[in-house]
Amino acid sequence: MASPARNLLLQPARSPWRSSCRRIRSRQAVQWQRSLSLTPCRYEDEKPAAESTSLSKVSSTSKNARRRVRSWDKETPQERTAARLAQLSADLAALNPDLIAEAVRTGKRGQPWRDNRDMKHEDFLPQQQEKFKVGFWAEGQEELGPDEDFYGDDITSHGHGELEQHRELREYARLIAWELPLLNQLAKPFELPTAATPFRFRYTSYLGEEHPAANKVVVEFAASDMPDLTLVQKNKLIKLAGPRYNPSTDIVKMSCELFDTLPQNKRFLGDTISKLLAEARDGADTFEDVPFDFRHHKPKVRHQFPKEWILTDERKKYLEGKRQQSLELDQQKLVAGHIVDGERIVGNSLPFMVAEEEPVLVAAGQGKQRQLR
Repeated sequence: MASPARNLLLQPARSPWRSSCRRIRSRQAVQWQRSLSLTPCRYEDEKPAAESTSLSKVSSTSKNARRRVRSWDKETPQERTAARLAQLSADLAALNPDLIAEAVRTGKRGQPWRDNRDMKHEDFLPQQQEKFKVGFWAEGQEELGPDEDFYGDDITSHGHGELEQHRELREYARLIAWELPLLNQLAKPFELPTAATPFRFRYTSYLGEEHPAANKVVVEFAASDMPDLTLVQKNKLIKLAGPRYNPSTDIVKMSCELFDTLPQNKRFLGDTISKLLAEARDGADTFEDVPFDFRHHKPKVRHQFPKEWILTDERKKYLEGKRQQSLELDQQKLVAGHIVDGERIVGNSLPFMVAEEEPVLVAAGQGKQRQLR
């Protein structure tokens, strides 16, 4: 049987209070003090409803219990306190330090002290832990625990939001300072695509955000870059591609977004291209009697800048000569009087012009309308 001190460390807290123990009726009417325990005492005259044992099985234990109670009543409170302290010191000295460290590491809690007289077999059985009490603001997170008392010493929710934003900015600043320079180790030099890699795949990313088009894969390849294709087979491949072929650039463009992941869509495109090439190489039907149909292609009209308008050195010299000739002709006409000088005419005409009086509004008599004089 484990000692009371060991039971104090290894056993969880007891269930809520039981019914209070009965007082001992004696002639001396001395109030004895029970041990440091939350578990009430039981005596031979108690008969719980859950237990259905016979009196014959507990007769010997009841006599011993009565004898212990009587001897306990004869002691004084000071003697009982000294005895309990001595027993407590002895039990603590007998404790194994390894057991204490193990109990602290596992976070086990003790239970109120009690002596061996109140110990029962059920005290040494593992008991169920109390239901964890979740606070009102926990919102389903048990690790937050119960709510703390608010003493008016905290900032507002807006202040907490500003702090959270500041923490996020500092986190990205740390990534920029310490993590991004390490990406230089993963850099690879650019290499031009070879004949062995004629396909160009394109993916769409929305920087971590969920989007329906994030799984779309687009592939482009030139019909003339396909290996081991004759002219007849190339023409058949163009006819099989249909509206996906661009005659201006000689590129076949296909896309797929049927599946939920990028690898699945890319695999589907690869299988489709393999089937097209296999069908183009099949000589059973060359589609030579099928004409090309490029009605789906609407070429864009791109206006080219005229070459004659390009300002070359010769063009600049020619324009400068034309300007000089135009200025010389204007000067000759001005001297000969063939050009009307408006400024000179206005200056000569101003002294002979008489200013007319402007009409002035004058108030008429009482009850008459205003008229111009």
